[in-house]
Amino acid sequence: MSHAIAAAAHRMNDLSGASDNLRELARRGVPHAYKKGRLLIEEGDQAYTMYIVLSGSLRVFSVHPVNGREITYGTYGPGDYVGEMSLDGGPRSASVETLENTVCAAVTRQTLEAFIAERPAFAFELLAKVIGSARRATLTARQLALNDAYGNLKAWLEAEAVACTDGTRWIEHRPTHRELAARIGRSREMVSRLLKDLETGGYVAVEGLGWRLGKALPERW
Repeated sequence: MSHAIAAAAHRMNDLSGASDNLRELARRGVPHAYKKGRLLIEEGDQAYTMYIVLSGSLRVFSVHPVNGREITYGTYGPGDYVGEMSLDGGPRSASVETLENTVCAAVTRQTLEAFIAERPAFAFELLAKVIGSARRATLTARQLALNDAYGNLKAWLEAEAVACTDGTRWIEHRPTHRELAARIGRSREMVSRLLKDLETGGYVAVEGLGWRLGKALPERW
C-alpha cells in the first residue's frame, strides 16, 4: 500500500473542494493506507486524532448495542475529514470504517492546536464543519422519529436522485439493501419489501449500478 500512500500524498493539492488551509493541514498529518472494511474509529473510544481523506471513502455509523441495528450518518471522500468532534477530549460519538481501499492523513490534537495557533481562520472552518455535522444529525433524528419506514426511504431516494432531461431521475450509485437500511435506520427486510413494491409499481427501476425513478414517488405507501 506504500504506492497508494505516495500517490494520494502527491494529490493533496488537488483535493476537490478542500480549502488551502485543509490542504496544508493534510500535509502536516501522517498518511496511512487502510484496506476496505477497516474500522478506523470505534464509537465510545477515547482518542485525539482526526482523519483527512486523501483517496477512497469512509462511512460514519452507529450500531445499537442490543439489537445490532445500524444507522449510517454519512459517507465521506477525498477532501472530507472525520473524527474532529473528539478533539474536545470526549469519547468518539460514532464509528468510522473504510468502504474501499483508502488513504487518510492522520492529524493529532497537538498538530491541530499548533496549526490553529498559526492559522486562526481555520478554527472557523472547523467550527462550521462541526455545526454542519450537528445539523445533519438533528435532521436524521427528526426524520427517524417523525417518518415511517416508507417516509424515510422516500426522503433518501429523493435526496439522492438527480433530475434528467427526459423527466426521470437518476441515482448513480445503488447501495445494497443492507447499506440502505443502515442509512435510513430501518431493517433490511423492510427496505427489500418496499423496494420490491416500488419496482413492481414502476416507480423505481434497476439500471446497471444505479436506479431510475420513472415517476413521482407516492406520498404514502
